[in-house]
Amino acid sequence: MFNPSRINRNIGTTKKGFSQNNKLTISTPYGSYQSFYEKLTTYKKESRIINNHEFLFVVEDTRSNSVHACSVNDLERIIENIPIDDYGDLKFIVLRQPKRMEQIISSVWGRLIYLYEFEKEDFPAIILESIDKDSQLIWNRKLSVDERKEFERLKNDGHIFEESNKYFTSKIEPEFARNTQLYRTLLHEFGHYVHYLEQVEKPGHEDEEFGEWEKRNDIHVNLPKEEKEKFANNYADKIKSELIKKGVIPFKPL
Repeated sequence: MFNPSRINRNIGTTKKGFSQNNKLTISTPYGSYQSFYEKLTTYKKESRIINNHEFLFVVEDTRSNSVHACSVNDLERIIENIPIDDYGDLKFIVLRQPKRMEQIISSVWGRLIYLYEFEKEDFPAIILESIDKDSQLIWNRKLSVDERKEFERLKNDGHIFEESNKYFTSKIEPEFARNTQLYRTLLHEFGHYVHYLEQVEKPGHEDEEFGEWEKRNDIHVNLPKEEKEKFANNYADKIKSELIKKGVIPFKPL
């Protein structure tokens, strides 16, 4: 099938990608082709074949007070139980160490990048960010309906919140962060990608003009954020429920 994504780095959404509760973004220096989340420092990489599909796991070194909550083996266990048709061209799974300023103004559990540059290759990527063991989750007591749902999900993940006059706060514990990222965030970002596949890539064919693909992509880009988040959450909830019924999750760190 003709794949315009190979020549268009702005597919699916604006370049920042999606994330849960991602309110601010980090600017990209003028003249720089790479976005901030593509600029890795010291890292290790490991190729894994999962259901005859190659995934490249990239693990960036963390600071002394940070840790990756999920291991490559943990992630492989989940991915091997996701429907193969949902893999698409997804290749990179990046465990990233965000910069301190990024954690302050754009702290996220993870994000989907529709076209991610790594070692001169461009493929879709899911990024899971390391957690700062000294940091806290802070939620305003005045929550919207959707925020309340996410807050309850976090409590179900094990996060223990203390209540003050204005805020709910919880110290981030690696065990509970693992529950969030492994059993929800990973699936949530897969959900965003499946939404894109269903609306943009799968309806296409190899003989179509680029303009036809571009029309579908533009429609997807301009969908309300709430609609995209609803699809991703529903996908994650569905897959998680199936994995629980099959006895796949929860499981101890691998």
